[in-house]
Amino acid sequence: MAIPTLTRIHESKASYAFELLSLFLLIQNACAFEFIVGGSNGWAPSGSNALNQWAESKRFQIDDSLVFNYAADQDSVLYVTKDDYTNCNTAYPIMKFTDGHSVYKFNQSGPHYFISGNEEHCHKNEKLVVVVLADRRNKYSNSPPPLESNPSPPPTDSYSPPPAESYSPPTDSNSPPPVESIPSPPPTSEQTPSDMNPTSPHKNSAAALSSIITFLSSIGVLLGSSLMLVL
Repeated sequence: MAIPTLTRIHESKASYAFELLSLFLLIQNACAFEFIVGGSNGWAPSGSNALNQWAESKRFQIDDSLVFNYAADQDSVLYVTKDDYTNCNTAYPIMKFTDGHSVYKFNQSGPHYFISGNEEHCHKNEKLVVVVLADRRNKYSNSPPPLESNPSPPPTDSYSPPPAESYSPPTDSNSPPPVESIPSPPPTSEQTPSDMNPTSPHKNSAAALSSIITFLSSIGVLLGSSLMLVL
């Protein structure tokens, strides 16, 4: 049962695509226009430049068509270069139409030049210049496309080097430890300047008194010895 179902699905898709294509072609053809050259006067000589004045009042685009109506036994239409158009040269046409009801479809933009196959008619202004504008399908594409925003570059992973480790050289286990300096204690408030100075006046007085006592003791000993000798 699965295979017939898939077949029907494919047939349905193909039919849908064909319908879309047909619709696109219809729309495209509906947008194209047919212009009767010269209007009611048709493709015929004129005393003035009537055919080009008629063309200047129209707007031609790619896929539009020109319809030339004329007497097939008396006239024709030649598609020529600019020089042949200017000189009414009928010898080397790019295209030639002789059926009396000729249709020319524009397939490119720019100027298109037509003259009568009868050189005498061409000199009587039976000639036409049609300027075809830009392609209708691209008429809205003349504006510049929107600028695409440049994508910002992806964020890069910020890398910071690891902090440098402080290096201390290895110490020798046999070397003595560093001697720490012992700070001297600050002077106490009980100490006086005389206590801090070893040569204070009090100590000098005590030393002098001791010397006097020693001297007097020596004199006393001498006097005692002299008395014993006299007795």
